[in-house]
Amino acid sequence: MNGPAGPYHHGSLAVQTRVGVRELADHVGRSIGPGIRPVAAAFLELQPMLVIGAADGGRDGRVWSSLLTGRPGFVRATGPHSVSVAGGVPDGDPLTAALAREGTPVGTIALDPRTRRRMRLNGTARPGPHGGLAIDAERVFSNCPKYLQKRELYEPAAGSGSTPAPVTYGARLTPAQADLVRAADTFFVATVAPGGAVDASHRGGNPGFVTVASPTALSWPDYPGNAMFLTLGNLAADARAGLLFLDWATGTTLQLTGTARTLFDGGDRTVRFTVDRVAEAGGASPLRWSAPEYSPANPVPPH
Repeated sequence: MNGPAGPYHHGSLAVQTRVGVRELADHVGRSIGPGIRPVAAAFLELQPMLVIGAADGGRDGRVWSSLLTGRPGFVRATGPHSVSVAGGVPDGDPLTAALAREGTPVGTIALDPRTRRRMRLNGTARPGPHGGLAIDAERVFSNCPKYLQKRELYEPAAGSGSTPAPVTYGARLTPAQADLVRAADTFFVATVAPGGAVDASHRGGNPGFVTVASPTALSWPDYPGNAMFLTLGNLAADARAGLLFLDWATGTTLQLTGTARTLFDGGDRTVRFTVDRVAEAGGASPLRWSAPEYSPANPVPPH
């Protein structure tokens, strides 16, 4: 919404006020705009992957985060308020049906581990030619490199990613999936604002920053960031969330959908996530990345 509160709704405003960063949030919020600037358009065209979040359109309206990949240029700005994405989500992805419909609210994030840069673009999607997407941009902004791990992109080995494993679904994490989550230094999270707009964001830290308490319960610390509190603000108004974990070395994707709530303890914040459904696809991404160079901003997780 626009007006005295700027780009924030009541959920984000409540969290900003509770944490004491309203003035800073107002200042940072000026970076959110409706248009795609030339520097943002150039950044998009260099990216080999894009994370997209949306509600699946089912009875329960589950929220998921999915991974789109392609050769650089598969995502490109076609105007100051429009983006085209060649190709689509892998077969069997939870968002296949939702992204085949006109006017689906989506949140996207383009994150480049090579340069530790990221950009978020939210709007509505519609089917494009040849199975791709067109996105009408409504909010576009960049974030600082805090908590982003640096990685180099390798050329895939011959045949890698050419025959990804089918998507398998479950109601809880398997032991192997729980290990992948515990080892993660990065994941993506999609949330929903009042009115249905979707946002996709990133969370990063040293391995172990995500805790697996049980096959259906995760938690992670909310590290100090840009003071916008878009994700936590959305969760304050709508508990639905979709997480995406990526095995950077093998291309396996692990998608979780469920609900999340934020616990406040003095100056610390912890997000607790309850798993409703799990989707895993081995080799879903053809991209292969190096081991990470961890962000110097990452706190050391408690043991």
